[in-house]
Amino acid sequence: MAKKAVKILFVCHGNICRSPMAEFVMKKLAGEAGLDGVAVESAALHTDEIGSDIHRGTRAKLVENGIPFSRRAAWLLTPAKAREYDLIVGMDSYNIADLRRLVYPEDLPKVHKLPEFAEKTKDIADPWYTGNFDATYDDIVEGCAALVEKIAAGRV
Repeated sequence: MAKKAVKILFVCHGNICRSPMAEFVMKKLAGEAGLDGVAVESAALHTDEIGSDIHRGTRAKLVENGIPFSRRAAWLLTPAKAREYDLIVGMDSYNIADLRRLVYPEDLPKVHKLPEFAEKTKDIADPWYTGNFDATYDDIVEGCAALVEKIAAGRV
């Protein structure tokens, strides 16, 4: 059980590949860990895919791994909306740079790159460009599992 409610927002460039993958992986892992105080969403940092559902490659990877998901529409993060979350988690250095320009200065401590939770410095590659949904999924699971552990231990 989470010691307090935690609202997490995963973000990536278009909100159709990595961030929705992280959203649904995190929901499953948090549920399995009994962290019912954890709320998870995902959003875009650019307008390319606003209104689009999850990319077919992400959908296939979630199905393959038994991760429940639902239809959704990509939406654009705003500074005011960012204020509503306890953690804003990007996938790569470009996302972090975008977030640093976007969020209000007092919200900067909420900004993290997902691999940081697993003590890693790498970026999570965008399968839109690489075509490698397997590697992206593995990196997301690693980061989300580490984040679940930190929440369960009360370190987030």
